[in-house]
Amino acid sequence: QVQLVESGGGLVQPGGSLRLSCVASGFTPSDYTMSWSRQVPGKERELAAEVSSAVSSTLYADSVKGRFTISRDNTKNTLYLQMNSLKPEDTAVYYCKAEVKWLGITHWGQGTQVTVSS
Repeated sequence: QVQLVESGGGLVQPGGSLRLSCVASGFTPSDYTMSWSRQVPGKERELAAEVSSAVSSTLYADSVKGRFTISRDNTKNTLYLQMNSLKPEDTAVYYCKAEVKWLGITHWGQGTQVTVSS
């Protein structure tokens, strides 16, 4: 059974840091492009950061560039998102995604809440 389980969310003050983790099971994540997306109520889910399967090249939304770092450890089947210099506008539910774009295969996690507030 395919599963993506996120953890690491919580409440943090502006300027603080959090590290999200996403543990994959039921498939081989090294074959997949992995990403973190986020969503606030009433808005569409948006891509925050992505890391490719083959050469681990990365892609970031302009809104998080320079503050967030995505990484993967295929030996642990785990995806990470290091979030620094957090802002209130980073408040959202963060979702882990695994996909093989050319096959149209997509798996989503259940999400973890990140709240940035003083």
